[in-house]
Amino acid sequence: MHPEIEALLNQAENRFLKPEEITAFKRQAALLSQRLKIYEFLRDKEESIFQPVANKLQETFPDEKPEILEKTLRNWLLVLRYCAMAMLLNDRNFIEQRLLDWLSGIVEVHQTHKIQATVCQLLQERLKELLSEQSRAILQPFLDQAESLIIEPDRKQ
Repeated sequence: MHPEIEALLNQAENRFLKPEEITAFKRQAALLSQRLKIYEFLRDKEESIFQPVANKLQETFPDEKPEILEKTLRNWLLVLRYCAMAMLLNDRNFIEQRLLDWLSGIVEVHQTHKIQATVCQLLQERLKELLSEQSRAILQPFLDQAESLIIEPDRKQ
């Protein structure tokens, strides 16, 4: 459950919510509704989000094996799905649990740091084209977290 909503419900276990708690609950419910709209948009537009990214990636890395580019794109498709779910749940631990389990090893094994960083940048640019500033502000912390888990540790090596 949404942590903020759960906290409000826990506070009111043995009593009705106070007026300021009801206001906070309404605010959280409205935010949850916004998050759900963003989630549905990302789900419904997944192909139109990633096709331009795929095209640009092929232009940027014309000599790279197509399998590596395709696998990297599939990985970032999953990353966006994880970010969308984490945003919906408002749970930053969700991304960490999912990404640290599998993606960091894939990047390391295949030495695809530059390709990963490029896909991340292209995806960010594409989302700027498609999402409102307000929607991006809601999603962005989760994308930033994913980027720091996947890309930034590689820059330290």
